[in-house]
Amino acid sequence: MGAYKMITTDITVRFRDVDSMGHVNNAVFFTYFEEGRKEFIGSLFNVVEPGDYSFILASISCDFLRPLKLGDSITLQLWVGDIGEKRFNLKYRLVDTGDESIVYAKGQSVQVFFNYEKNKTVTIPKDFMAKISKYIE
Repeated sequence: MGAYKMITTDITVRFRDVDSMGHVNNAVFFTYFEEGRKEFIGSLFNVVEPGDYSFILASISCDFLRPLKLGDSITLQLWVGDIGEKRFNLKYRLVDTGDESIVYAKGQSVQVFFNYEKNKTVTIPKDFMAKISKYIE
């Protein structure tokens, strides 16, 4: 790992997350990633209300590396990938809480800064860039 910081958050695998095959359903991984984004924005910018988010999700992907089951103890790691004028990438890794070498999934998402009143994309604010700079890969 590099010298950048990560946000980490423990995730509880709920009974409802598991499908008939006994694995966490693939769609639920995106909910886990969402929990990481919520933690990231909340801890850096004290944002808790959905209407206060200044960006929209443009794209998200996940590589499923091993089955995740009820009772597994997992931690989501999140950091910032590359950044453009109006967008930034977040990277995700779901790991075993007791052994980070056990990786269940990796993913990434693209967020675009957006002005809801004007219904258009906008440039990333400088104060946002300053606060996330320590988390950039």
